[in-house]
Amino acid sequence: MRVKRAAALAKKKERTAQGRFLVEGPQAVRELLAHRAELAEVVFATMGTEPWQHELDRLASDAGVLLERVTEPVLAAMAETITPQGVIAVARTWDTALEEALADARLVAILHEVRDPGNAGAVLRAADAAGADAVIFAGESIDPFHPKVVRSTTGSLFHLPVAVAPDLAAAVDAARAAGLTTLAADVRGSDLLAARAEGAIAGPVAWVFGNEARGLSEDERALTDRSLKLPIYGAAESLNLATAASVLIYETAFAQRG
Repeated sequence: MRVKRAAALAKKKERTAQGRFLVEGPQAVRELLAHRAELAEVVFATMGTEPWQHELDRLASDAGVLLERVTEPVLAAMAETITPQGVIAVARTWDTALEEALADARLVAILHEVRDPGNAGAVLRAADAAGADAVIFAGESIDPFHPKVVRSTTGSLFHLPVAVAPDLAAAVDAARAAGLTTLAADVRGSDLLAARAEGAIAGPVAWVFGNEARGLSEDERALTDRSLKLPIYGAAESLNLATAASVLIYETAFAQRG
């Protein structure tokens, strides 16, 4: 029964009903146990000889988290991936209020209608690496606890506040109330380099990134304080969402650090 309940967490309906999600792979499980061990309920691991196993065993023991040895077929039955990496954890989901996530923030990423789990996870990972303070999933963006999002963050999900907003207006309003300038990343915006020279990204900033296919509508851009675009110097038509977001987040981190 426990295996079936864990396997069911691949579906959002079950994650919502159970209030739990899957964490697959040694890196993600390590970061869960090292940074948010209070969320971990159980770790399932095979009896292999991988070098990470002793560390995960120690982290689970130190945190008082149940560790169960299982066979590879049992682990495969629980996993969302076709070839799991020997370890899966079940952890409790959490709700972070927008106001709490944005308190004292200086650099925030708002994902609006972002549907691709790889993109969402990559942006969250870049935000973590750049020292951002929070990531907000707004509107009909993918569930941050989707197994593919969790895997693609490689543990960054457990390093910084992640909150969900009902729509873009709520996310932008909360960011503005927290003292952040809201900037839309959009190809119709003004030039990033000119804005950077003006000091536009040196203060507290919340970047808004739109849907991979549609971007941001005129009405959505109008909710923000300003729209900026990355210059394209070569022949590429555009950059994908995760790449553009990573550059913009890091440019802001550079500017804020002087």
